[in-house]
Amino acid sequence: MNRKELVMFDIDKWQEIYSTIRKNKLRTILTGLGVAWGIGMLVILLGSGRGFENGIEGQFDVAKNAIFVWGQRTSMAYKGLQPGRFVQFNNDDVDAIRNNIPELAVVAPRLNLGGSFAVVYEQKSASYEVYGDYPDFFKVRPYSMIQGRYINEKDIQDRRKVAVIGTTVKDVLFGKDENPVGKYIKIRGIPFLVIGVYTMRSTQAEEVMQASKEIFVCNTALQQTFNLVNKIGWFAFVPKQGVPAAGVEQKIKRLLASRHRIHPDDIRAIGSANVEEEYMQVQGLFMIIRSFSWFVSIFTIIAGVIGVGNIMLIVVKERTKEIGIRKALGATPWSIISMILQETIVITTVAGYMGLLASTGIIAGINYLLKKNNAEGGFFANPEVDLTMALTATAVLIIGGALIGMVPATKAAAVDPVVALRDE
Repeated sequence: MNRKELVMFDIDKWQEIYSTIRKNKLRTILTGLGVAWGIGMLVILLGSGRGFENGIEGQFDVAKNAIFVWGQRTSMAYKGLQPGRFVQFNNDDVDAIRNNIPELAVVAPRLNLGGSFAVVYEQKSASYEVYGDYPDFFKVRPYSMIQGRYINEKDIQDRRKVAVIGTTVKDVLFGKDENPVGKYIKIRGIPFLVIGVYTMRSTQAEEVMQASKEIFVCNTALQQTFNLVNKIGWFAFVPKQGVPAAGVEQKIKRLLASRHRIHPDDIRAIGSANVEEEYMQVQGLFMIIRSFSWFVSIFTIIAGVIGVGNIMLIVVKERTKEIGIRKALGATPWSIISMILQETIVITTVAGYMGLLASTGIIAGINYLLKKNNAEGGFFANPEVDLTMALTATAVLIIGGALIGMVPATKAAAVDPVVALRDE
């Protein structure tokens, strides 16, 4: 075996491969389409699946492991108390939960005035929902401050009449150019100092719009000002990292049931929602979609690779006489194998990367159109391609093409020169 035979990128060999492919354009194109289709389908399916994941995850406008708990009416008599009693949470519940459930990272009591109320700034007035909050609630939903600050613990302790307003509230009452921070608004005739303006980070346009029409005030100030002393409407919780939300949820409900004298078997007295359970169900759906995408794509790629192998078998059959002449002139088995393998790898590589480029372009085009037409925010958003995964799949495809190419290559190397020269 001479040095020239060992050089993969020998110019003469590549010119010969190009000439062979050029002689059979239609066959080569059709063979390559099978391979390109397999890679393209993989990328498009995975990219579209990712778009659905992004869209559905965008529906979760709260922490992925958040827990919500609220009071309802009892359905069972207990310790002399009749059923039908409304469970009203209070400030002492906040301290009890913080002291007895160390698994919680966030404890955020909430209170709502109930419905929309007139909010006034100078001569302008509009109706908005008003919530009494603690600082921790900002960790439950994806809010961010664009002006000023949020409510802090000092505000809670001093019962300060401070308010954080949404962007729509700011635009309606103050206009787009006026800075509302440091100004007073009146809620049901009571002045509150605006300390900040917030927005909501979400792909859901409706959620962002709704959130922009809300006003957050200090929880303790809301209680004191509007005769809601010692009342908590509901709770939002976030467990610490790695702590299952389901167990914490039940622990919270047991503690509250004990504090409010609720029968241990009364499942209707305290309502709750566990976002983590819903999120895990959605993740299971995503896993099924990804598995299906890989299943379909892999078998399509395998079909394409087998197609390349079959075409190369036909090529070997057609070139039997040529191969016989080469061997008669002293060509080694390795040179014959190398020739067939290189043709197989060229077809597989070019077709694979063409499929990769085309499908990536399609995904990018879809993403561009979604953003251009403001169509993001539903159940499909920001489709994207995992380039590393796509390149890995293409590399595996090329290796598979080389392996399948060994079949026709070995057959070509085994050709008997005497028999081949008689071939018609």
